[in-house]
Amino acid sequence: MIDMLLEKPCWVIDFLPEQVSAHSAGQFFAVERFYLREPRYAALRRSFADILLKLNCYYDLEVGAPEEGQPERNPAPERLFSRVTENQKDLCVLLPEVSALITLNRDDTHMTVYNPPARLLKRLGELAAAEGLFLWQPLRSEGRA
Repeated sequence: MIDMLLEKPCWVIDFLPEQVSAHSAGQFFAVERFYLREPRYAALRRSFADILLKLNCYYDLEVGAPEEGQPERNPAPERLFSRVTENQKDLCVLLPEVSALITLNRDDTHMTVYNPPARLLKRLGELAAAEGLFLWQPLRSEGRA
């Protein structure tokens, strides 16, 4: 199921409000490296964990790493928080009731949401905004995401 969802349209929860053009005169890579260092990185990961914890109030979550076997269904809040903030592995978070997937790679400044229905998108947008983050759909032809 995960492989199929990875082929679906995706959205990004990010520290930036939109995709940076590949032709931008700005310093995207320097800024991204800044956010990948402490203490910014830990704060970003806590925001991602808080979004997922709050999302788990509305949806069942199945959380696992690609190299692990069976994902863990609705892990305890402390366990979910530590899995996201300790960032030892790339994580896949499946929302089986709506056939959506959220991925969080250990070296990224964003989470990617695949195949989200409108109601989930609305909720994720609200949760992201509460954390000072943004939800947007990447362009396929240029930039990064």
